[in-house]
Amino acid sequence: MPVASSSKHTLSSPQPHPQRQPRKEKAWVDPTALPDDLDVDVALIGGSAPEYVKQLVCNTFYSYGVGEPDVFGYAVGRATRFVEMSVEPAPDRAGKMEATTVAEVTVTKHMLNGAGMLHGATLTYLVDNCASTPLVVLGLMTGTNGVGVTQGMNVLFHAPAPLGTILRVTSTSISMGGRVMAARCEITDKVSGRVVASAFLNKMQPKAKL
Repeated sequence: MPVASSSKHTLSSPQPHPQRQPRKEKAWVDPTALPDDLDVDVALIGGSAPEYVKQLVCNTFYSYGVGEPDVFGYAVGRATRFVEMSVEPAPDRAGKMEATTVAEVTVTKHMLNGAGMLHGATLTYLVDNCASTPLVVLGLMTGTNGVGVTQGMNVLFHAPAPLGTILRVTSTSISMGGRVMAARCEITDKVSGRVVASAFLNKMQPKAKL
């Protein structure tokens, strides 16, 4: 029989595995990959956001949000113009930033319902697209993708808007997470200041392939 060795067998320490780098998922929509919208002069857009951010937000709004001429709401979306995009420290939230965008659009006949007032579907379309833009601004300023798909919105209708009303759509970011984000929106009559509607919008960043 073989004789067991009297020497003590020493186990070597396990070698650490190479550090695994987290896989970076492809963005659902990358604002930097969209073509410049040549119909927009970002120099005319006020606010503290850098001009490159204003351009990328407009690219995202018109290319992804509005889309091509034969899709739903195209005329309403293309008629909407941004007048301000800003990003500032968030009040009462140390270290956080808050983005605001302001857009304007005039109510035309094809936006009306049978009673001659702004149709609720038109208004909801404006909320969905416009309230998304401060999230894109904030994402570009903080290195987070702020483009997502809508999970839900809560819209309150306060007053009618007849033909010719200039709507002022003010949207502000509320929160920005890795996947979930939220914004609020108020639509007013630019001339009278009357509130037409207010809303909250929740969005999420899906995987590139649904």
